Amino acid sequence: MVFQKTIQLPVFAQGFHLITDKILGEIPNINGIVQVFIQHTSASLTINENADPTVRIDFETFFNNLVSEDNSYFLHTDEGPDDMTSHIKSSLLGSSVSFPIKNGKPQWGLWQGIYLCEHRKNAKKRNLFITVIGEK
Repeated sequence: MVFQKTIQLPVFAQGFHLITDKILGEIPNINGIVQVFIQHTSASLTINENADPTVRIDFETFFNNLVSEDNSYFLHTDEGPDDMTSHIKSSLLGSSVSFPIKNGKPQWGLWQGIYLCEHRKNAKKRNLFITVIGEK
């Protein structure tokens, strides 16, 4: 069985946000693999710590220091100083995540969840394309 669906996330502020429940609410009750793909180049997805919110703050701090908007050598700034930096952060983190499911439930570690990594200060709604491959 192959299941595919596009969902739209609401606007999130710049930062790292848990969206696990929004994804899991769309997954059929099967055994298999889930792949979630974000259809944008200035936001990304990752799986990481889901319990302590300071982890998400630390991620944002680290990436803003690693790829600083204060750098003057970026040429691609048509949409502002976070334009090229958002693309770089997105490439570093990636545009998709995948994980196994059993009876529609993720088979990840106790403290894992899916993050939307929003790299824009003036973000828009984000589209996710979910693919599930498996069997009952």
